[in-house]
Amino acid sequence: MTDEAWMQEALAEAERAAQAGDVPVGAVVVVGDTLVARGRNRREVDQDPTMHAEIDALRAASKALGHWRLIGATLYVTLEPCVMCAGALVLARIDRVVYGCTDPKAGAVDTFFGIGQDPRLNHRFAVTAGVLADPCSAVLKDFFRARRPQRPA
Repeated sequence: MTDEAWMQEALAEAERAAQAGDVPVGAVVVVGDTLVARGRNRREVDQDPTMHAEIDALRAASKALGHWRLIGATLYVTLEPCVMCAGALVLARIDRVVYGCTDPKAGAVDTFFGIGQDPRLNHRFAVTAGVLADPCSAVLKDFFRARRPQRPA
C-alpha cells in the first residue's frame, strides 16, 4: 500500500477519537506491508495525559510484535508528533515517521524540533511530512470549530 492509503487508516482512527470526544489524531504502525497496530488519542477516554495516538499505537505494536524495539516499522500519524511522542519514537527505534499536517503549537519532528534527526540521540528515524495534509488538518479544524462558541457576525 502507499503512504496515502496507510494515512487513510490513520484518519479512520482520528475519526474514532473524535466520536469518543477526544482530539482527532490517529496513528497506525506498519511493518513491511502489514498493519501491526492502531492507535488514537485517548486522553479524555482514559483520563491520561500521555495517551496520544502515537503512544497508543506504539504500545499496541510492541504487544503485537512481542518486543519494544520496533525496528523496521513505520508510524503513520495524522498530526506531527509532539516532544513526548517524538521521544517515544526514538526510544522505540522506529524506522520512519509519516505525518499528515504540521503542529504549529507543539510539533517536535519538524516545526519546533527535529528530534528524529538529532545526531546527539542514539537513534534517528526518517520523516515524511504532508501526506494527506489537507484532510488531516480538516478533521482537526472541524472538531474544534464544533466545540467553540460561534462569534456573532
